[in-house]
Amino acid sequence: MLTGKGEAATAFIPAAALAEADLIRAAQRGDQAAFESLVRTHDQGVLRLACNLLRSEQDAFDIYQETFLRVYRNLHTFRFDCSFRTWLYRIVTNLCLDHLRKRKVRKEESTTLCTSGGEVDRASVLPAENPHVDPQRNLMSQELRGRIERVLDDLTPRERLVFEMRHFHGMRLRAIGESLGTTEEAAKNCLFRATQKMRTALGDFL
Repeated sequence: MLTGKGEAATAFIPAAALAEADLIRAAQRGDQAAFESLVRTHDQGVLRLACNLLRSEQDAFDIYQETFLRVYRNLHTFRFDCSFRTWLYRIVTNLCLDHLRKRKVRKEESTTLCTSGGEVDRASVLPAENPHVDPQRNLMSQELRGRIERVLDDLTPRERLVFEMRHFHGMRLRAIGESLGTTEEAAKNCLFRATQKMRTALGDFL
């Protein structure tokens, strides 16, 4: 039976969140096993996000390694004022932004997405057409996919990150804003600019 306000409040906190908080505190005290458990919980999400944003498996793996190195070095600064996932994704996205700013995206780069089942063609997220039913329509679909890739390459690093986090990673605007260390409104405005550029480039297809 709950008798205190503190106990009542705790009852509404998911057990998984409590368990993770305990792991974080243990890792902050130097418990290596607790830190490794945190890594196992989030490693695939980090790698998948980096791979989707950078479109390069090797670059994504480098970011993945750097992310957890920074987490290890800076975990003592985590103050539970946001979710651990948000704090972690902020590190990932900042590293990806830095990486995108340092290199010019090459058109010959792989256009794949990293999924739990392996790499898949990014264009496969678009509705597929049956070439046996309508070859001309399928040709237009291929042209559309190619144009989308060119527009993505022309977006600013931040616009591209926000667009891909929203449409390819399924993240909410609030989470995107938190991950980028900005507001939901700023993320929304950035997404709007990216969407407008996409619509302008795809005008004759819409």
